[in-house]
Amino acid sequence: MKNENIEYNHYVVKVIHNILKNNLYPHFSFLISHFSLKRIMTMILLTQGLLMAASLSEITFKESKIPMVYEQSGHLPIVSLQLVFKNAGHLSNTIDGLADMSAKLLNEGTSKEGSIGFATKLDAHAVDLHAGVGRESFVIELSALKSEFPYAIERLIALLKDPNYTQQALTQIKHQKIGWLKQKEADFDYIAGSALRAMLFKGSALARPYDGTVESIEKLKVSDIQDFITSHLGYNNVIAVVGGDINITEAQAYVKEVLSLLPKVETKEIPKVQCSDKKETKLINENTQQAYIFFGAPFDFAYNAKDQYKAKIAEYLLGGAGFGSRMMEEIRVKRGLTYGVYASLRRTKSVSYMSGYLQTKLSTQDEAKKLIQSVTDNFVKNGITQKELDSTKEFLLGSEPLRTETLSQRLARAYNDYYYGRPLDFAKEQLAKIESVTLKEMNDFIKAHTELSNISFSIVTKKK
Repeated sequence: MKNENIEYNHYVVKVIHNILKNNLYPHFSFLISHFSLKRIMTMILLTQGLLMAASLSEITFKESKIPMVYEQSGHLPIVSLQLVFKNAGHLSNTIDGLADMSAKLLNEGTSKEGSIGFATKLDAHAVDLHAGVGRESFVIELSALKSEFPYAIERLIALLKDPNYTQQALTQIKHQKIGWLKQKEADFDYIAGSALRAMLFKGSALARPYDGTVESIEKLKVSDIQDFITSHLGYNNVIAVVGGDINITEAQAYVKEVLSLLPKVETKEIPKVQCSDKKETKLINENTQQAYIFFGAPFDFAYNAKDQYKAKIAEYLLGGAGFGSRMMEEIRVKRGLTYGVYASLRRTKSVSYMSGYLQTKLSTQDEAKKLIQSVTDNFVKNGITQKELDSTKEFLLGSEPLRTETLSQRLARAYNDYYYGRPLDFAKEQLAKIESVTLKEMNDFIKAHTELSNISFSIVTKKK
């Protein structure tokens, strides 16, 4: 019987392999009529692993080993390159908004060609070159048609050699940023979210307005941005992510060419931040017609813990599943207090915590706040049911192919696995564990995290 199952599975894999390889999608109806949906989904996962998978290699440059996440895909004649600089994001700000403004200045082209001249050349060759910043990382992204990629690399090199360190460019991005910040003064979601971070992470970089303030942006100088870029974007703190219609030898050669333009910088560990467990509530009075409720709590769970699948299941059922979550069921479906309520369990190198939000009428603000607390308390105290676990398994396993259907999705997943110190097949390991996890194991995990009940609230409301 075992050998028959193996032969049967190999046959299904072969059929799906031919469908995917030769675009014979009409034949998919044949599969559905002959095999169970669960087996088809399992075989698709196996087939995807055979057809496409990101790999990790190293580039030796000077005294450093530069990691490169890579996947070759010839389905479209497109090549993409990302340079991800570690510990160069918002958390590394020495001035509020500095990291973001540094990225914006790189998007202003070179000092020789200016913003418009540089952008015009990119557009003429359909090259996309963009710098962006997150909490922990600074990213330069480059993509183009395969035939135009050598030119795209030339443009990136020109930018790195001659960033637009001019007062004119700084004045332009200052004007845009200050206008954006002025708009946010009336954005009640932004106000409530910023106030919650200040409360949860008091005294840390996460508590500060990492987008900047009008005052901090106005005081910014060209030398501040130049110092940030030259001290944070180095060859010894970068991770390269390359994918598309390009072989690994070509990819490594392009990356080396770019690395030669980068300095060596001082590398630092991302500071750890502890989320507050004080259960505070901050009311912010504004001229609003509804209440904007943002909430958060500590989640004592490491980003590199091996049982991430348990956190994924817990997050899905508490507040991440839309209409399948406890919060949506109790607050919207049963009581109609909001259009939507969401909560996620965030796990990064800097901090691990729960965060969520909803909007409701001013008259139901207190009821909604109490329900968030009571739903979480009940979740932690009593755990989940077998029916909830079964439906969650079905969704997470069944929807997995949708998370890896594009090259960018697979590269992003592989990069995250490397960044968080996990094997590149970590997702497959987790899927197997999701399928086999028992109700007792899940409830033991959930009940161990009583800190989730230590919820703090930031609420934009109207003074009664």
